[in-house]
Amino acid sequence: MLVLFETSVGYAIFKVLNEKKLQEVDSLWKEFETPEKANKIVKLKHFEKFQDTAEALAAFTALMEGKINKQLKKVLKKIVKEAHEPLAVADAKLGGVIKEKLNLSCIHSPVVNELMRGIRSQMDGLIPGVEPREMAAMCLGLAHSLSRYRLKFSADKVDTMIVQAISLLDDLDKELNNYIMRCREWYGWHFPELGKIISDNLTYCKCLQKVGDRKNYASATLSELLPEEVEAEVKAAAEISMGTEVSEEDICNILHLCTQVIEISEYRTQLYEYLQNRMMAIAPNVTVMVGELVGARLIAHAGSLLNLAKHAASTVQILGAEKALFRALKSRRDTPKYGLIYHASLVGQTSPKHKGKISRMLAAKTVLAIRYDAFGEDSSSAMGVENRAKLEARLRTLEDRGIRKISGTGKALAKAEKYEHKSEVKTYDPSGDSTLPTCSKKRKIEEVDKDDEITEKKAKKAKIKIKAEVEEEEVEEEVEEKTVLEEETSVKKKKKKDKKKHIKEEPLSEEEPCTSTAIPSPEKKKKKKKKKDIED
Repeated sequence: MLVLFETSVGYAIFKVLNEKKLQEVDSLWKEFETPEKANKIVKLKHFEKFQDTAEALAAFTALMEGKINKQLKKVLKKIVKEAHEPLAVADAKLGGVIKEKLNLSCIHSPVVNELMRGIRSQMDGLIPGVEPREMAAMCLGLAHSLSRYRLKFSADKVDTMIVQAISLLDDLDKELNNYIMRCREWYGWHFPELGKIISDNLTYCKCLQKVGDRKNYASATLSELLPEEVEAEVKAAAEISMGTEVSEEDICNILHLCTQVIEISEYRTQLYEYLQNRMMAIAPNVTVMVGELVGARLIAHAGSLLNLAKHAASTVQILGAEKALFRALKSRRDTPKYGLIYHASLVGQTSPKHKGKISRMLAAKTVLAIRYDAFGEDSSSAMGVENRAKLEARLRTLEDRGIRKISGTGKALAKAEKYEHKSEVKTYDPSGDSTLPTCSKKRKIEEVDKDDEITEKKAKKAKIKIKAEVEEEEVEEEVEEKTVLEEETSVKKKKKKDKKKHIKEEPLSEEEPCTSTAIPSPEKKKKKKKKKDIED
């Protein structure tokens, strides 16, 4: 059996002398403890040396891609075909290719792997004519050239430049804001009205640099910087300005600050163009998906494009919101839906209720674009454009979902309302600024006392009303009783009168003349007294 062994110096073909010992796989390493023992098992039959590192690189790249080099073909045809023996190969794919193209029987098994390991350990003793220094130098050179080939090294594909550029861009923005604020405040003592008239910071600084003192505005021409209406307003405000007088030295220092602001702003625009070009060269698909600024910030946050490609889509979605994430996990609240990806144009143009969905989908597509840019050979942005079109179509379907449910005139109204910009005005709630109670305990006690007094007063009023009602009822009852008594007395009086008339009309008996008055009985007297008391 023959063994094909690849080294950084060349191809080596060994012949196995004792095949019986190969059957004992576990104890095979003992046979390669010394070069003498190794020479008893395998013997070098042929060695094809590489001329230089370029030839070695070409041979090894062909082996890695599963192809046979021309040099290897010649060696295998010369030696292996003539020997008519099976060939032991370290790579199964390579064995399959050799079998297809050269019609040679190849072996790949755990025994072959152990045999290769033993040959590698005693390589200096088994391959004569190759010095260890030469072997080490060739190994190092081949390793460097292979790594360059595998990583497709290019000066344009250095993502550290992007990390530094985006960091510098953020620093420049902060410094520019500080400088402009100081310039406006400083010159505002001399000409405060100018800050309200000119809102743009760069034109403000350019006007200062051109004119300087407030008195020079009347004779200066600012048509290059400002429109005619604004220029006339500035000149009119300069004549009636309420600012204080300033010395020439102060004006010189202010103008020097203005020149610094203008230079930094010009450099910032130049740096932004440089960043755009770098992003399109290194990560064109990511730039199409989320924009150059968001893409550069994601790369800077991860450290490099390769590190970013190792992250999952869920990690990329909340990258930059780590503090909010851990705060939410500690307090057991809802975790954030987006981090740096929130500033992408696709997330910005969606409605608030769909921002979470779109950010999740955008993160998934962005991760694909990152991996394609990091490991792919093609440098076009076709995949990014296609994925962005899919996301935009998905966004349209999400927004139109509510409109499809409406029919008739309501649908037309909903379509018209969709494109109207409606901004919700929210008032500031100062109650969340402090943890202190809104009112003191004393005030609370006073309020409770007042409430008690009000309830007591209400109860008293209710009692008085009830008493008045009771008294009215009693009076009404008395009046009714009196009326009843009066009616009864009137009826009795009428009866008495009728009786008296009847007595007078009766004729007196002639036989017994009435000489004495009739004496009333005591019962009648008692009844009369009761009637008098009732009448009184």
